[in-house]
Amino acid sequence: MQKITPCLWFDGQAEEALNFYAAIFKNSRVYNVKRYGDAGPGKKGSVLAANVELDGQEFMALNGGPMFKFTPAISLFVTCETQDEVDHFWHRLLEGGQPSQCGWLTDKFGVSWQIVPKALGQMLEDKDAAKANAVMSAMLKMVKLDVAALKSAYAEA
Repeated sequence: MQKITPCLWFDGQAEEALNFYAAIFKNSRVYNVKRYGDAGPGKKGSVLAANVELDGQEFMALNGGPMFKFTPAISLFVTCETQDEVDHFWHRLLEGGQPSQCGWLTDKFGVSWQIVPKALGQMLEDKDAAKANAVMSAMLKMVKLDVAALKSAYAEA
């Protein structure tokens, strides 16, 4: 069990969101589902809170009501090994959501995600400032990140 578990606040969509995420990430499961009883305040039988493990990372979800909304000020960062992986997570998490730029998207529940190839970080860390800057410039023009285009910018610098 991890010591710190992020808790995501939903307005009645916690169960749907966790099942959606668990279907996208390998090695995932929804567990510890707690439902409202007669005491409420939610509708009897609806989800109060639940946990999900997404490829080894634990999260908790709470149906807390409409008082709080997600913002892009906090996002879930998904590191991808290949373009196929970037494409998979991008397309699946974007279902019903909105794309942003530089690998960011907001899913249909309002949660912000960054879908980022591991190679991007490696290229941005290069001691050759011209290469790192070329990659940054290329990335800033993208919505979904394109590994081949990033590597091309890196190689041409």
